[in-house]
Amino acid sequence: MELIDIIVFVTYCIVILSIGLYVSRDKKGHQKSAEDYFLAGKSLPWWTIGASLIAANISAEQFIGMSGSGFALGLAIATYEWMAAVTLLVVGKFFLPIFIEKKIYTIPEFIKIRFSNNLKTILAVFWISLFVFVNLTTVMYLGGKAMDTIIGNGDGSIINISIIGLGLFALTYSVWGGLSAVAWTDVVQVIILIFGGILMTIIALTYVTPGGGVLDGLAHVYNTVPERFSMILSKGEIITPDGRDAWFDLPGIAVLIGGMWIANLYYWGFNQYIIQRTLAAKSLNEAQKGIAFAAFLKLIIPIFVVLPGIIAYVINLDPNTGELLSVLPEGFTSADGSILNDNAAPWLIKNYIPVGIKGLILAALAAAIVSSLASMLNSTSTIFTMDIYKEILNKDAGDKEMVFVGRLVVIIALITSMIIAPLFGSLGQVFQAIQEYTGVVSPGILAVFIMGLFFKKATNNASIWAILISIPVAMYFKVVAKGWLIYLPESTHSLFINEIPFLHQMGITFLVTLLVILIISYLEGFNDDPKAIKLSKKLFYTSPSFNIPAFVVLIITVMLYAIFW
Repeated sequence: MELIDIIVFVTYCIVILSIGLYVSRDKKGHQKSAEDYFLAGKSLPWWTIGASLIAANISAEQFIGMSGSGFALGLAIATYEWMAAVTLLVVGKFFLPIFIEKKIYTIPEFIKIRFSNNLKTILAVFWISLFVFVNLTTVMYLGGKAMDTIIGNGDGSIINISIIGLGLFALTYSVWGGLSAVAWTDVVQVIILIFGGILMTIIALTYVTPGGGVLDGLAHVYNTVPERFSMILSKGEIITPDGRDAWFDLPGIAVLIGGMWIANLYYWGFNQYIIQRTLAAKSLNEAQKGIAFAAFLKLIIPIFVVLPGIIAYVINLDPNTGELLSVLPEGFTSADGSILNDNAAPWLIKNYIPVGIKGLILAALAAAIVSSLASMLNSTSTIFTMDIYKEILNKDAGDKEMVFVGRLVVIIALITSMIIAPLFGSLGQVFQAIQEYTGVVSPGILAVFIMGLFFKKATNNASIWAILISIPVAMYFKVVAKGWLIYLPESTHSLFINEIPFLHQMGITFLVTLLVILIISYLEGFNDDPKAIKLSKKLFYTSPSFNIPAFVVLIITVMLYAIFW
């Protein structure tokens, strides 16, 4: 990196740390309470909530992983973003009013209110494990890998030091300030992220054609690979560079009416590090306005997390054959010759972004990574402290002790994930890999929450059995998909169906789980559960400040799918 790039990047680091430490300070005569540390004193305004939701969401898995999927299969991967915009509106309208009315700190806490403490503890342990061993490690590994590609030689020599640096950066302000520090720094992080990301896309487009120009570059990209701007894929329509039918990742109309809803509702509605921001709002109306703001921002995210991957793909096409170059540039292939789709964005940054701007783009990437790390650390801490420590280990713990435990958990979680992260190898399309493996457990958990919210007859036993049964059901569909069948006796092969898209797997698992809850609840009497949520029309009333932007988001989403169908 040139000196100017280093200056720009260091300036970004100083600004973020200054804001984080300033927000983290204790006011004279006031000591942080549990509510201050874990829910920012329930004082967040709508614009902070919206910005923080996006900053927490957009991490290395999107900035790097989704660009990789853009390289591999095109704009269709943007369905995760555009459908998320609609999902956020559903969460704001139907889920959030119940959560805020119950005054919960964590998602597992809702399970205690609706079902039982035992089920709550099971899910709390699951989420802590997921955050530490999957989410944190993945983000750090991808971040370290990106840094290695952009500012290193791409040989893995600085991955470990990058992982440590990113982790300690997030730790510096999040461990002391809690959610308040995380949320307020997210406002700056998301500005840098969006501005830097869009700037990267604009600059990359100028290199697509010999004459340069953004609009000419965009037109050339679209005219060269129009099939990669299709949102609803047919079987065999797009074959990824590694020879896989993209339909198995995004199976046509199912992205609108099938398993995509399972993935999105689980992530945006019942994911602690996402929903925690809304629980920290000044009021329900403020939280809903923040949700609507985040939904609007989701519509523009593909510009800098998907389009760069398509641009990288076009740049690497043979002008004579229109096919991908037989020998890709350094950094795009592994030692065994396989194509590294997820190196698309780092490759663009390293080779096409000019001096000075590169520091800003690197800051945008760091913002995506650090904001997500800080969010995940804070949420891990919140769940452990409120659902494990306070409920099981020390029921008499006061605010001071809980804040101390929360800070300690942040440090332990970070160190653990730092140790594990370097062990991650290449996962191909990392974004897709994460979705698939999360999809093993998410349908069952989502089914339990949906029934817990809206089905008064759902029982605790039914919910426990449903979650336990959902995992082997999901794994049944994964056996063939992941090639595990070769490890089973040949006599058993006829018991398994042919490979189906993982979104279909999620949809089937979700429906099976719902059926299990219905059957067991019926066997237990099919009476209204004593802990059932009391619903009313008044509870789901939303003001024009939510309804109007929600309507605009829906119209834009419909238009986008109509254009790129």
